[in-house]
Amino acid sequence: MWTIPAQRMKAGKEHRVPLSGQALALLRAVPRQGEVIFPGRKRGTLLSDMSLTAVLRRMQFDDITVHGFRSSFRDWCAEAVANAFSREVCEHALAHRLPDRVEAAYRRGDLFHKRVLLMQAWSVFCASPTPPAV
Repeated sequence: MWTIPAQRMKAGKEHRVPLSGQALALLRAVPRQGEVIFPGRKRGTLLSDMSLTAVLRRMQFDDITVHGFRSSFRDWCAEAVANAFSREVCEHALAHRLPDRVEAAYRRGDLFHKRVLLMQAWSVFCASPTPPAV
């Protein structure tokens, strides 16, 4: 599990992210500088939040945004035939707030155990070869 502290979240609430087996294997294989998994250019600094944007620009993918990765996940959640996860589980995975304040007041859980299954399914999808073009 990866825990994002409240101060790093837009909503100001801690967000727990279940990591798939594939994600954990990748993280174990990455060389570290102490506790930092993704270091910045200068020793002792963290990777900038603009780093992925810079990579996309260097690769000349002007039509792709970092936020588009989140959008791709949400599209997959809604459209994947084999995906039987509820809208609520998918929205919790993206740390979205419930639009209905009354429902939000009563729903205090984060559907973590269901999101474990969701993230494993997403990981399998991401690791699968793309289907041949028709």
